Amino acid sequence: MMELGLEGRTVLVTGATGAIGRAAARAFAAQGARVALAFRHRREAAEALAAELSGPDRSRAFAVPYALEDSASPRWVVAAVEDRWGGLDVLVANARREDPRLEPHARFEDVREEHWLPLVADGFAPAIRTVQWAVAGMRKRGWGRIALVASPRAAGGDRGAEFHAVARAGLHGLARGLVAEVGGDGVLVNAVCPAPPPPGRPPATPEDIARTLLFLCSAANATITGEALTLVGRR
Repeated sequence: MMELGLEGRTVLVTGATGAIGRAAARAFAAQGARVALAFRHRREAAEALAAELSGPDRSRAFAVPYALEDSASPRWVVAAVEDRWGGLDVLVANARREDPRLEPHARFEDVREEHWLPLVADGFAPAIRTVQWAVAGMRKRGWGRIALVASPRAAGGDRGAEFHAVARAGLHGLARGLVAEVGGDGVLVNAVCPAPPPPGRPPATPEDIARTLLFLCSAANATITGEALTLVGRR
């Protein structure tokens, strides 16, 4: 069996109450990692998941609020993990805004800025802020793994998803751009991009995506960084 080296590692999963976030949190906890569950609205769901994963001594998981619209929130979330566990080893940046267009039948040029700007900004600005705070400690300790989970929307060029496509591209660029910046300090950064499957194939499940996140954010991955991996379904 491949040794993932996650026993005792500390992991922050944002968007932890969504399907992918829940699956990722459970996967890391099953490998012996301690998991912080960052949530936006669903406090009860986050706290229930923390209770499920926290172990007999109630110390292996906790829930922490995370506000996409608050630029200070990522700092306090990362600080909460570092204060509790002494550091942060793995960041799974899964939180994002998924609102559809308010004007779904409008032409692209008629969509108002006050609607499209939050779709773009909230699609990757929180990830940038959280990575900034997380990566500082990772670099000091000489080890870290970051996975940016892109929205599955816009992968197929659907009408009305162009602003999500901009945010998705931003996450790709962030992963690639950080390679030269943090690679020499032992930090690997990748984007994971769920996408609609080809005809005749079932879609990737949250558990499938979680397994990819698990490998990318483990000690077993020593070389893959700056990549955007598209997950298009199961065989």
